Amino acid sequence: MSWWECVESFSLGSWCDYLSDKERWLNALNPKQFVAEQTEEIRAAGGEGRALVALSGGVDSSVVAALAHQAIGERLISLFIDDGLMREGEGPMVVEAFAELGMSVQIIDRADDFFAALAGITDPEEKRKAFRDTFYKTLGAAVRDSGASFLLQGTIAADVIETQRGVKTQHNILEQIGLDPSTYGLHILEPVRELFKPEVRQVAQELGLPEVISQRMPFPGPGLATRIVGEVTPERVATVRVATVIVEEELCELRSFQAFAVLLNDRATGLTETKERAFGQIIVVRSVESEDAMMATPTELDWNKLQRLQERICAEVPDVTKVLYDLTPKPPSTIEYI
Repeated sequence: MSWWECVESFSLGSWCDYLSDKERWLNALNPKQFVAEQTEEIRAAGGEGRALVALSGGVDSSVVAALAHQAIGERLISLFIDDGLMREGEGPMVVEAFAELGMSVQIIDRADDFFAALAGITDPEEKRKAFRDTFYKTLGAAVRDSGASFLLQGTIAADVIETQRGVKTQHNILEQIGLDPSTYGLHILEPVRELFKPEVRQVAQELGLPEVISQRMPFPGPGLATRIVGEVTPERVATVRVATVIVEEELCELRSFQAFAVLLNDRATGLTETKERAFGQIIVVRSVESEDAMMATPTELDWNKLQRLQERICAEVPDVTKVLYDLTPKPPSTIEYI
């Protein structure tokens, strides 16, 4: 069984076969050849027309954007959707990073649409579906308005596996679960769909993307919505966004595969600075080590680091009375909470 056949027919046994096959694939991957083949495929698909890439600034979509720019140059439209669910300063950072690479990125503000779609929803899968529907409606409109003939996106193999096997529905999956992209007025190309994160990073290096992008920590498509248990509101996103800044600042030197904050739906009793009773928010800190997000182990943090995280989060994030550290590997847990 080839590594990709194993991905498509995922089971515990075939996954064990995949793990050994993947080492051979990593050794066999020729990034230069991959770039040449994919740029030619993008060029052939687009003809003389325009294309639009959904760019979040993560390594997957960045590689796709760089491939497409190499293939069709100024006929590529790079679009960053500000959905209100991104980390602090994400949009301007992406614009600046790609400007240095000679690429222009457009930002469109659609936060109100996404919050309206997510209002009142607490079920994890329903939240993901609501995000996906709004995401593709937004992109469908952008494609029509721009006159682009197709959409490029950074779907990778792990997205397909987790969606097809019912772990969770990734936001950038349509055809793989039987949904027709033409419903949203889209024709979609996924140049890195058969790669896992390590392979995508190899291609990023081949394309000359800076380390700040090629080695960037993964961030989920639905953004901070995946790190809020319960309803997603602007106020709850603001809370977890501040906590996320603290976690990333405090743990950045560890270079974990992923490190982030999660806001739970429960509350816990605590004390104010004046020793009065408070019933406040609970923040979970999550940091894991992984290669491709299919398996992960918790980062072993020293006690002083954990104390520092607790002190900063309780002091700087309003209404937080308790900070927890998640020790659960994947499996049995997933990396994200939603």
